[in-house]
Amino acid sequence: MSAREFPQAWTQAPALRGAHVTLEPLQAAHADGLRAALGDGELASFWYTNVPTPEGVERYLQSALDGQAAKQMLPFAVRTAAGEIVGTTRYYELDPTVPRLNIGYTWYAKHVQRTGLNTEAKLLLLRHAFETLGCIAVGFETSWFNHASRTAIARLGAKQDGVLRNHKRHADGSPRDTVVFSILDSEWQAVKRNLQHRLESHRHG
Repeated sequence: MSAREFPQAWTQAPALRGAHVTLEPLQAAHADGLRAALGDGELASFWYTNVPTPEGVERYLQSALDGQAAKQMLPFAVRTAAGEIVGTTRYYELDPTVPRLNIGYTWYAKHVQRTGLNTEAKLLLLRHAFETLGCIAVGFETSWFNHASRTAIARLGAKQDGVLRNHKRHADGSPRDTVVFSILDSEWQAVKRNLQHRLESHRHG
C-alpha cells in the first residue's frame, strides 16, 4: 500500500455509539453546539491546550475538515445520550501502512468532565482503531505542562514512550515539549477490560 492509497475506512469518521455518548463525524453544522460547550468552563484560557475560543470555532472546524480532506485526521463531534453536543475529539496522524493513528484534540464542556462520558468515548475510539481498522498501535500526545491530560492518558492504560523536546508550539507560540504515550495491539484486551470496569464503576458510583 502506498502512502496515497488510503482504505475507505481511513478517509471518513465513523459514527460510534455507546450507552452514554455518541461520536459522529464533525460537520460545519456543529459550530453552534461546540460554541455552547465552550461556554461551560475555561479550557480555552489554558495556554498549554489546543482548545478554540467561542469566536474561533468556525476556524477550528474548517481546519479539522481540511485535515480530513487531506487524509490527515478523522474528527468527531461528541454528544451525550440526550443529544447535547459537549465537545470534540479526533483521530490524527493516520498511517494505514503500519497501521497506526493517534487520538487527541479532545475537549469537553465542564459539566461532563470526570464522568463516564470520556471513558466510554475512549473505549469506542480504541475499539474501532484496534478491532475495525486493525491498528497495531494507538498514540496519544500532550504538553508537558498539561498534567491533567498526562494523568488521564496514563489512567487509560497507555504507557509513556518518552518526551519530544521543543517538538511543537503551544497556542501562544511558546515551544512545547510533547509527552508521548501509546497502547499496543498486544495490550488492547487488558486496556479494554480496564475501561469497561471503569465504566461500570461510573454507572454504580
